[in-house]
Amino acid sequence: MNEIVHEDGKYAADGYYAQARERGVVERAAQAIARARAADIPVIYVVVGFSPDYREWTPDSPVFAKAKDDGRLVLGTWATRVHDALKPEPGEPVIVKHRVSPFHGTDLAARLRDRRIDTLLLTGVSTELVVLATAQGAHDRDYAVHVLEDATLAGDEEIHTAALKILARVADVTTVAAALPATA
Repeated sequence: MNEIVHEDGKYAADGYYAQARERGVVERAAQAIARARAADIPVIYVVVGFSPDYREWTPDSPVFAKAKDDGRLVLGTWATRVHDALKPEPGEPVIVKHRVSPFHGTDLAARLRDRRIDTLLLTGVSTELVVLATAQGAHDRDYAVHVLEDATLAGDEEIHTAALKILARVADVTTVAAALPATA
């Protein structure tokens, strides 16, 4: 999402943009998406955000505490759009969530079941929050989970590395190239 990995995003100052740039994460995520599409693997997007009146927001969340105060993560704005380099193609679902986990209060599980999907390849931001919550939620719903570590990031490398150690307990931590080899 622009708010997090674009240099003009409000979360860029928290280290996400710098990590995305330094580690080439947006490029790796784009590569993963292209390879998945080429292999007819469904691509599903998840964005986080709130209505302009913040009715879904909670003041009790340390993760989202600043959102309402300075107008972050407003749905339907540039901030909550998927980064231009990763744009969904027509027909690819974009699930809107209001909490860290994409399974909380969304139809993600139903969409996966309807498509008979049993394996998830995860990319995204942030490794220590969203990717971790997604992997744990998927694991507990009996999905095989693969975290494409070179297409994920945290606000700094130390947190990213620590999150990957935890993720390895519930998922296969791998790379884009290993999980989605290039086709000839």
